[in-house]
Amino acid sequence: MSKKISGGSRITDVKARQVLDSRGNPTVEVDVWTQDGSKGRGSVPSGASTGIHEALELRDGDMKRFHGKGVLKAVSNVIKIIKPSVIGKDATAQREIDALMIKLDGTPNKSKLGANAILGVSMAVARAAAASRGEPAYKYLRKVRNYRLPVPMMNVINGGKHAGNRLAVQEFQIEPVGASSCSEAIRIGDEVYQSLNSVLKAKYGPNAINVGDEGGYAPPLEMTSDALEAILQAISDAGYDESTVHLGIDAASSSFYNKEDSTYQLDGKKLSSGDLEDYYEDLVRKYPIRTLEDPFDEDDFDHFVQMTTKLGSRIKIIGDDLYVTNPERIKRGIQKKATNAILIKLNQIGTVTETLDAIKMSKEAGLDVVVSHRSGETEDAFISHLAASQESLFIKTGAPARGERTAKYNELLRIEEELGSNALFMGSTLK
Repeated sequence: MSKKISGGSRITDVKARQVLDSRGNPTVEVDVWTQDGSKGRGSVPSGASTGIHEALELRDGDMKRFHGKGVLKAVSNVIKIIKPSVIGKDATAQREIDALMIKLDGTPNKSKLGANAILGVSMAVARAAAASRGEPAYKYLRKVRNYRLPVPMMNVINGGKHAGNRLAVQEFQIEPVGASSCSEAIRIGDEVYQSLNSVLKAKYGPNAINVGDEGGYAPPLEMTSDALEAILQAISDAGYDESTVHLGIDAASSSFYNKEDSTYQLDGKKLSSGDLEDYYEDLVRKYPIRTLEDPFDEDDFDHFVQMTTKLGSRIKIIGDDLYVTNPERIKRGIQKKATNAILIKLNQIGTVTETLDAIKMSKEAGLDVVVSHRSGETEDAFISHLAASQESLFIKTGAPARGERTAKYNELLRIEEELGSNALFMGSTLK
């Protein structure tokens, strides 16, 4: 390791570019250099089922380029507006730099500069600061003796906006909580995923193993129960049982909610909020479902409260679109006791500092944390470091397939190897 010079973590250069995400859409990538030659990079993900309360992802709207999805405006904002303001700042002053960018933007949802521009810089600064200190990002973000690595929450069947089938539920997940380590959990999850390949081909033909945005299979199914039965068969075929591998659902209910008549279109039925509540209760009785994400529309705090009151002692009710990693919405959920867990996504709020603050607020209120990817991802594995550093109960980063998903799992394997005996596993808290 080269010797670090005094004041070496001061920012000397910032570059930004337009790159492609896993859906082939443009996104923002930022590089930051410091005086001692250290470099950090941040590549910004993009969601499909984005909540209406999320920070704004700035797109060009030029239909002659990338069908209007270009991000050259956001790239220009990094170079012309953000860069001159952060040159000379110490990269280790993350909070100061993030606050400066928020002030430069001056809007409630980062719509002037774009949350994608701001987050790209924020992540790159954190990476550069860690490199300048000669530390991996997870140690830079939080220093403890032992790190509890997250349980992989693997999306093995895709529906909703992540696939071209007729499943309303967006994600069906496996959670290998019975493993003894994160690496063993990844292995178990992968074995179940491979077994599911065979189950789906045998039941539904070769087209059943086409994959959706997050690497999960996208079989020609319509019924939620059919997906769950196939996964249970795969768990059994792989040599495991329900005590080792739990099931999880991300309903993403806003995507099948009809605001005109306040009903949900699911499994060929039109359900009221009360009917949907009964539907979920029945699913949890029948199947080993231990996590249920976004069971209701993103503004329906009251039914989240009712669901958590009824099932919260047995399973994790996770808020994603309900909270969008936004402190004001998280405060509201905490006050109402709307959920007992929260999904954390960097690009929903737009800076590393605000993300860490959201995690702190949630944990202090007793909410379990799930650090998550987006459906449009890059090979950036920052969230693996974030999850490891913050003792996230789960990491949600798709199936053990597609490079942008496996990049996160592979980084967790490296982190576990580096930590050795100081690597613990969050699954032990769920057995």
